[in-house]
Amino acid sequence: MSQLSYLQAVSIGLLQGVSELFPVSSLGHSILVPALIGGSWEQLVTQQSESESPYLAFIVGLHVATALALLLFFWRDWVRLIRGLFSSIARRRIETVDEKMIWLLIIATIPAGLVGLLLEHPLRTLFAKPLAASIFLTINGLVLFSGEFLRRRFADRDPDRPMSTDPDVTDEPGIVARIGVGSAVIIGVAQITALFAGISRSGVTMVAGLLRGLNHEQAVRFAFLLATPIILGAGVYKLPDLAGPLGNGIRGQVVVGSVAAFVAALISVKFLTRYFETRTLTPFAIYCVLFGGACVIYFS
Repeated sequence: MSQLSYLQAVSIGLLQGVSELFPVSSLGHSILVPALIGGSWEQLVTQQSESESPYLAFIVGLHVATALALLLFFWRDWVRLIRGLFSSIARRRIETVDEKMIWLLIIATIPAGLVGLLLEHPLRTLFAKPLAASIFLTINGLVLFSGEFLRRRFADRDPDRPMSTDPDVTDEPGIVARIGVGSAVIIGVAQITALFAGISRSGVTMVAGLLRGLNHEQAVRFAFLLATPIILGAGVYKLPDLAGPLGNGIRGQVVVGSVAAFVAALISVKFLTRYFETRTLTPFAIYCVLFGGACVIYFS
């Protein structure tokens, strides 16, 4: 895959770092943007849908960089959560907020992790194409719209539901107060839809969190914490591919692209955690519907 230039590596790295965390689907954009540019960029998309894809190996490297950015941003939280995991195991019971939070994350990780191991490859081969990605990106926008609509309906029916930022229910205490084992399973199952190119992992997880009673600040926090082990695990699982023939000719580009993805993801997570303190998913829903719809027309 020597045709992957350093310019393409940096550009796609920046795109991955932003679109993985923004609720707009990184996989969808890694297909649609090169396909729209055309030429050697479009050939990258063709390779992604093959059974053995150097471009997919490159994207995997970018995912690891994105996960590392999330780990850096939330490192204090993960230290507390890991301590909570070991303390709950040692005592054989779950008591503190950190202990409850880490087990909710583990439970919510299981559905997407298992299904991803079984179906990620066939789903990518079947749906990692511009028209399919365009359709799913449009659906992603409709999901975001629906989440905001239903959130407001629930707020009207239950005025005490913490749909806006409340200092008494933010962060882990507010999350574990609203999310139980059943809700964690539902949110985890929602993540499975992100295996379709065009469906955003952070977007569907946030919508599921909102519908289970979280406010936007809590939902984005839970979504990012939940995304970290999934993204990192999937990346590490496939990272050895870069050491084999699939990595020939692109290892330097992987390093450069990963640095770009890391920086972009770090800036994105800082922006989004502040953005959702006072704002909603609606602007991203509008973007996905308009861009996805335009791409459906273009690639039809």
